Amino acid sequence: MAEGLLVIGAGPAGLAAALAASDAGMAVTLVDAQPEPGGQIWRGQWSGEARGAARAIFADLRRSAVTLRLERRVIAAPKPGCISVCGPSGPEQLPYDRLVLATGARERFLPFPGWTLPGVLGAGGLQALVKDGLDVRGRRVVVGGSGPLLLAVAAHLRAKGAHVLAVAEQAPRHALWGLAPELLRRPRLLTQGLGFLGLPLRHDAWVTRAEGDAQLRRIHFRTPSGTQVVEADLLAVGFGLISNLELPMLLGCACEGGRVTIDAAQRTSLPHVFAAGEPTGVGGVEKALAEGRVAGLMAAGREAEAARFAPEAERGRAWARALETAFAQRPELRELPEPSTILCRCEDVPVGEVQSLERGRDARLHARCGMGRCQGRTCGPAAEFLFGWAPGGPRLPLVPTTFADLVGGLSDPEQP
Repeated sequence: MAEGLLVIGAGPAGLAAALAASDAGMAVTLVDAQPEPGGQIWRGQWSGEARGAARAIFADLRRSAVTLRLERRVIAAPKPGCISVCGPSGPEQLPYDRLVLATGARERFLPFPGWTLPGVLGAGGLQALVKDGLDVRGRRVVVGGSGPLLLAVAAHLRAKGAHVLAVAEQAPRHALWGLAPELLRRPRLLTQGLGFLGLPLRHDAWVTRAEGDAQLRRIHFRTPSGTQVVEADLLAVGFGLISNLELPMLLGCACEGGRVTIDAAQRTSLPHVFAAGEPTGVGGVEKALAEGRVAGLMAAGREAEAARFAPEAERGRAWARALETAFAQRPELRELPEPSTILCRCEDVPVGEVQSLERGRDARLHARCGMGRCQGRTCGPAAEFLFGWAPGGPRLPLVPTTFADLVGGLSDPEQP
């Protein structure tokens, strides 16, 4: 019987890994929490109009022998060689011989006064809502924060009829010149950049306050020429992406610098466990696809074939490192929140209640900061930036679930 490969995450990296391993003869199961494959980057294209690389990959997936297990959220890893998930039919335990972690990333949020107002959303979150049908025609929108996602979101919103008033990028213009050598090696990205022409991009600018009553009304942001105020209907803000490391850390994979530690063959520190895409560094679709192919082929024992994609994967990681340097958060952002500004949205914990504490553990014990539904996924990275707290480890279950599903996910079906 062919060895079984379990791939967690059906974005570009996970899709590439699953297809490469399946074509090499492995029995592959692909798991994702969403109802369709594609991840956030190709959201809605599985059942809609697929474009670019997604078109070919979706066609290959439909023809393949890959088993799709969608709408399944990973909740635990009860024993070696087994992942517990919860889905429409309840808890399931999925065994594997080899594992590829393509768990993606999420947005980084940094608090500022008014960031909890209705109408203030994550940049990627607003884009996802628009892809799912939210009508933004005629809406006045400001996009702010840091990273290349801002321009992509602004261009998407503009194409859907929104009035993009400003794109406030906190990184200084000179810091982005460091991307030039890497960009010259990526003509596709240069071509993609043509779609951003005409956007009202402002460097050295960041949102300092959002105001309104029951809805966002005004946005204050700092620019090199001083503070400016604009009236707006929506604010899309995000300070880059954070690799989702909860599952790799739970399994015991070595992680450093906010990413999974891998070798040139996408192997983690654990035997038979590979990682690809954003868990190894946020570097875009080309990196994800190359790393996914390497991981899938290595899992299938096709070392020579995998070696053909390894240089492209390494170039992708170099691009990820360049992005991280260029869009590093400036220290002035630590001054944005006031003592009354909410830090932990799940538990309504203000900054002033925890800013004198030394560790995230103290904040959890004394104020329940990070103890809510998101398990610190939002406030944890913010507190790490604001206060220098070390990131906490994963907690079970990895996502909210019922007690019955948790018990079912942790129990050993082989035991009486």
